[in-house]
Order: sequence, then structure tokens, then C-alpha cells
Amino acid sequence: MDLFIAHLVQGLALTFLGLWHIINIIKSYLVKGPSNFTIRFWYHFNTPHFKFKHLELVSILSFSILAILMQILDFPHFHYAFKLDNFEHATMFIHLALFAGFSLLTELTDSLELFSGFVAILVSSVFSQELFLLHFHSTDHVGPEGHYHWLLQLIVFVSLIASLAAAVFPNSFNAAIVLSISLIFQGCWFINMGFMLYIPTFVPERCVMNLARESASEIHGAVTCGSKEADFRAKGLANLQFSWILSAIMIFAGIVCLKLAKKFTIVDRLEYERIQSKVADSTVVNEGFKPAK
Repeated sequence: MDLFIAHLVQGLALTFLGLWHIINIIKSYLVKGPSNFTIRFWYHFNTPHFKFKHLELVSILSFSILAILMQILDFPHFHYAFKLDNFEHATMFIHLALFAGFSLLTELTDSLELFSGFVAILVSSVFSQELFLLHFHSTDHVGPEGHYHWLLQLIVFVSLIASLAAAVFPNSFNAAIVLSISLIFQGCWFINMGFMLYIPTFVPERCVMNLARESASEIHGAVTCGSKEADFRAKGLANLQFSWILSAIMIFAGIVCLKLAKKFTIVDRLEYERIQSKVADSTVVNEGFKPAK
């Protein structure tokens, strides 16, 4: 149950983060237009009743630090023990905390434009380290569990490629939208893994949860199947879930595009361009003005 909760919490966090990004990316693209669109790796949070524009970065940083502490203290036992799996998980969150912490500092010191390239590198580092650690972490997973982890690596690989493309092409809407979709996909896949691997009711037919007791206080769950046919069926089911979840996310992304396209009309874009033009004219005037000596 602890492993299910861990997958559920992490999956929900990634899913909500991806949803937040995909809505803001499409909104920004529709308002600014292709020529003025620029990729952002976080978005300000402002509402009429609550204004805290750095909420996303603060939430990511807090979540990462809490996750690191829980891995080191071996939640829910809360005692220090050097467990390789726990430290691998904690290392993934270290890179996420580095990105959120540095990005928050650039915001607070108004130096984002100077270090935007390095922020993009930090984002790529998050996914590269996640893929690296997942690849070797998953070597001891066999059967359906290993297959679910292998499919997870495919999703993280797409996130890595999209983040690298966003770093090289900071005005690419395609790179931004693929990155946000892959975040949602990661989150949904974590949730799916939690149900299919750690809840007995959802374990594939003719497969069982194997509870291997390694010590008096540590129990790990793994799914094993009674025959090659059952193992093949379980992996085929995972492949179908992979395609179905991706299809649902793509349908959602398409609906968001169409809905926001109706809401943010050409009037909004013209208003944005008018404001940008006034800012540019003001800058030219200020640069051309020279005080008398």
C-alpha cells in the first residue's frame, strides 16, 4: 500500500503540473502568436483572490525536498538506512530541487533573461538523470513490473528529447507542447503502475502479487505470472494501456486547443501586439533621448 501511495502522489503531482503547463502554453501561443511565442519552464500563478506568482516553483522545491527526506528516512518507518533504491529515488528529486531552486532565485533577482539558457539545461538534466537512474534501477524488475518500468523509460526519453529541443529552439511551440504532454503521460503512467502493480484487485489475470519479505520491517511487492502465456497477456495489456492513456491525453490536448482558440480571439492577439509595440516605441524614445550637458 505504501508503494501504491507513493506512485499515486507522484503521479498526481506530475499530472497536475503537466495540465497547468499545457493550458498556459496554448494560451500564450494563441495570444502572442507564433512570432512572439517563447517557451517557459514555469508559469506565474495569479488569480483575483490569490496572488503568489512563484507558487509553482515553491511547490516543486518543497515537494522535492520533502520527497528526498522521506526517501532518506525510509518512510513510513522513519529511520535512517542506506538503501540503494531509496537513494536512487532521492537523487532524481535532487535534480528537480536544483532546477526549482535556481529558477526561483533568477526570478527573485530579475536575472532570468541572463540565465534562461542554463535553466533549460537544468530541465534537461532532470529528465536525463531520471532516465539514467530508471534504466539501471529497473534492471532487477522482471515480468510485468519490468515491462511497466521499460515503458516508463520511453516516456521519460520523450521528455528528455523535448526539453533539449526546447533549450535549442526556445520559440518552438511543438517542443513546448510535447514536453507538457509527456509530463501528463508520466503522471498518468505512475498512477496506472500503482494500481496495476500494487493493488491486488487490478493485478492481471493469472498473475499474483509476490510479497517477498527481505527483513522484519521491509516488504516489497512484485507481480509474477504463472505461465508464459499469462506473462505475455499481462505485457500486452500494459501496451494497450500505454496507447489508451496516450490517446486520452492527445484528445484532451486537442480539446484544450479548440476551446482556448474560441476564448482567445484575434482581438486578444492584436491587443498584445499593440502593448508590445508601445513598449518598443518607449524604449526607442528613451534610448534616443540624451540629456543636455
